[in-house]
Amino acid sequence: MQRHASAHWSGGLKDGKGTITTTSGVLKDTPYSFVSRFESQPGTNPEELIAAAHAGCFTMALSGQLGAAG
Repeated sequence: MQRHASAHWSGGLKDGKGTITTTSGVLKDTPYSFVSRFESQPGTNPEELIAAAHAGCFTMALSGQLGAAG
């Protein structure tokens, strides 16, 4: 299974805005911006998305190890 994502950014670094979309549809034109990344304003940011991916992988791997250990 292949998954893809795309990001679109318009404008400058501090005044611009962007959206993130995944082929699964979980994220569809999800907004992100400088203020959501660096100033704790509402919205997502790349680091939050990476953290969520790592958390999901970790919990699945832990469950597999615990299951194998009985």
